[in-house]
Formats: sequence, C-alpha cells, structure tokens
Amino acid sequence: MTNEAEVEESFELTEEILKKYYELNIQKKELEKEMNRIKKQIHNYLDDTLGKEQKGELKRGKYKAQRVIRSSVTYDEEKTIKKLEELNLDDFILQVKRPDTEKLEAAMTINLVEEEDFVDCKTNKLSQAITVKELSL
Repeated sequence: MTNEAEVEESFELTEEILKKYYELNIQKKELEKEMNRIKKQIHNYLDDTLGKEQKGELKRGKYKAQRVIRSSVTYDEEKTIKKLEELNLDDFILQVKRPDTEKLEAAMTINLVEEEDFVDCKTNKLSQAITVKELSL
C-alpha cells in the first residue's frame, strides 16, 4: 500500500491528465446546467401542486423530493440608521472602528507612515485556481 506522499512525489503531469481534467470540467458544467434545469422544473411543479414558496415533499417510486423554505431578514443599513437616529435610539447603532486601509497604503507609498510599523498587522491571502483549455494546434 503506497501512502499519499509517495504518490505525490511520483506524479507526472501529462497531456492525458490535462485532457482528462479539461473534459471532466466540461462535463461538470454540463451536469450543473442540466441539474439547474431539472431543479427549476421541480420547483415549478411544487409551486403548482403545493403553492409558491411552500415547503413540502413528494414521492415517486423510491425517490423523494423535499423542499425546505429558508427565510432571512436584512435591513437597509442607511435607512435603518437614519430611522434609529430620528427615534433617538442611538443605543441600537453600532459604532464600528475599522482602519481605512486605502489611506494607510497611500500614506505608506508617500513615506508618511512607516510600513515596518504595520508588518505584524498585515496579512496577504493567496488563492490558487487552475484552468485548463484546449489549444487549437
């Protein structure tokens, strides 16, 4: 039995692997498109039989479709703060201290602020993405 580290070390990136990744990615997109189409049909059916935005389930053979309705409430921040201030409900307003990083970066650029002073405050986040495309040769 080989462990994962050994497999990683002996891995070679070949045209076949890139081709397989490329083809699987196309299949994934096609499958997601088809699933979304079917999901829409199921929602429409449930809307017609149970009512719009109604939870419920239906069984067909050994399969069951179940719809759950989730609800979330959001407030328009600007309007809500204005209304709270009008009603003298300042205790309901959060005072959030947040650094203005654009100004800080600009100040560092013109040497108004020393960058070394903020080295331990700064985090660089990196993310990786892979794209494989078919070349027309």
